[in-house]
Amino acid sequence: MDEVARGKNRNKSKIRARVEHVFAVVKRLWGFTKVRYRGLAKNANRAFVALALTNVYLSRRRLMAQVRP
Repeated sequence: MDEVARGKNRNKSKIRARVEHVFAVVKRLWGFTKVRYRGLAKNANRAFVALALTNVYLSRRRLMAQVRP
């Protein structure tokens, strides 16, 4: 593999790792492994809320550092 391809691959893997970590938190921490049939709108709403909470959960140290002096 040449150096350009390795750089592209490394960049993709960094992005993939960050995205997959978010989904792992949603699935493991909040039990979003199986979705009951509630309708598309309700399932989508539940998924969006879970992903938003995951973003807050994963950045909690940075957010609390801004609150504490």
